Amino acid sequence: MGRLVPAVTRALDILELFLDGDGTLSTPEIVRRLGLPRTTVHELVATLTARSYLVPVPEQPGRYRLGVRPYQLGSRYAEQLDLAAEGQRVARAVAETCDETVHVAVLEDTSVIYIAKVDSTHAVRMVSAAGRRLPAHCTSVGKMLLASLPEEELAARVPDDAELVAMTPHSVTDPATLRAALADVRRRGIALESRESNPDVSCVAAPVRDRGGRVVAALSISVPMIRWSDARRVELEGLAVKGAAELSERLGHRGAP
Repeated sequence: MGRLVPAVTRALDILELFLDGDGTLSTPEIVRRLGLPRTTVHELVATLTARSYLVPVPEQPGRYRLGVRPYQLGSRYAEQLDLAAEGQRVARAVAETCDETVHVAVLEDTSVIYIAKVDSTHAVRMVSAAGRRLPAHCTSVGKMLLASLPEEELAARVPDDAELVAMTPHSVTDPATLRAALADVRRRGIALESRESNPDVSCVAAPVRDRGGRVVAALSISVPMIRWSDARRVELEGLAVKGAAELSERLGHRGAP
């Protein structure tokens, strides 16, 4: 890694201050928060303003907000994002940490489609595969994604008289029971599935959000029952949440859901 340029670092520090609060700052506030000399801040703010990274707030003299240039850079970054590729990278990192199988999936109607999968080094028989479609209500990723839908949309996709297929004897097949489970998912912010898609496997899943805060995918960790326990579940829930948050950040999301 090369030597960091102090002036560039300070300019970026100033820009990152605008990510918090109401999005406007004055020069004295920047000086106070960063502990930089007033002259240095004035020069940096003038440069950033000249390059459209900052603009004065018309109705608040002496205050600045982000200009169009950061938005243009962010939009360009978003255009280059590939959810499947980013999901595969994050899934690989999570799998290396826990040595269990990690999935990333998206919702399509009442099914999930797996867009990324990294296998455990242990031999485990899985019903999932990248590109495969499974009933959402039988999987932890599917429950997470269904729970994230508005109530009206969920009711349209899973009406009271819906016929829910069973993948194992443990699968939920009653819409009312499913809705109660989804309410618990919304409350906890984590989804669980125990032997509902595979009689020998349990899973935990967490939501992946885009830069607008919308849930666009879910990341799960699957564990054979021989390695499943309450302690292991708690550990993997934390890893799933951390992995999903990292993927969300790569998609431009900031802050807690």
